[in-house]
Amino acid sequence: MGETAGSDQGDVHVERAGDVLHITLDRPSRRNALSHSMVASLVDALTAAATDDTLRAVHVRGTGANFCAGADWVTTNRPGDRPRTGDLVRRIPHTANRIVSLIAGIHLPVVCTVRGWAVGLGFNLALAADFTVAAHDAVFWAPFVDRGFSPDSGSTWLLPRLAGLARARRMLLLGEKVSGADAADWGLIHGAAPAEDVDRSTADLLAHLATGPTVAIGLAKQALATSAQATLDQALTSELHHLELSCRTADFKEGLAAFRERRSPGFSGR
Repeated sequence: MGETAGSDQGDVHVERAGDVLHITLDRPSRRNALSHSMVASLVDALTAAATDDTLRAVHVRGTGANFCAGADWVTTNRPGDRPRTGDLVRRIPHTANRIVSLIAGIHLPVVCTVRGWAVGLGFNLALAADFTVAAHDAVFWAPFVDRGFSPDSGSTWLLPRLAGLARARRMLLLGEKVSGADAADWGLIHGAAPAEDVDRSTADLLAHLATGPTVAIGLAKQALATSAQATLDQALTSELHHLELSCRTADFKEGLAAFRERRSPGFSGR
């Protein structure tokens, strides 16, 4: 998916391996910074995955030494190219914000593998994922204020909820860079590993998720997302509705049978 042009607009490769969809950002010459065409392709890939009942997990990664250097503001904001007033308000809800919303809201577990730089939109993409595994020496950076504009693509929502308000201020107002190892210690991401072990750690995690009760995982993911704005009573009610749905699945029956028979369950994702 996506397009490759002579001006190096990059590409987004979508490949299925069994029940897992691998989405690869491919623009290594610009640290996989997202061009307009790549953003559109990423939105299309995630939208298609959200409605594919045969998938069990989604994996997002970058080509080469880096994950993603964010939206390509240099290429898309050339001198003389002055969009009409309100361009960002019209466009971003359907582009950068849509990517973060899809990753956070899709009823499939999303895993990111991060090496090198995860910057701006790339940083928020990694934060929005359910599980991000990074190399110890990866760099997470939210340089919005350093570039003269305010944070976007979910940073002010994601960062304080994951790492606390004080650390969010350090990253968003002071532009502090955070290593993969520190990001794991802060609770920003699932975990960090030596660079040579990152792929194995990600593969183990994907294998575990792709053999789990997919519907129950998706419902639990939704419940976690909405609980932040809910009262306890609202969360309890929401959990009951999710429980009602998950108890109607084949995986629920399999889980009970496995418990009775004292064996490991063989979930089908249905």
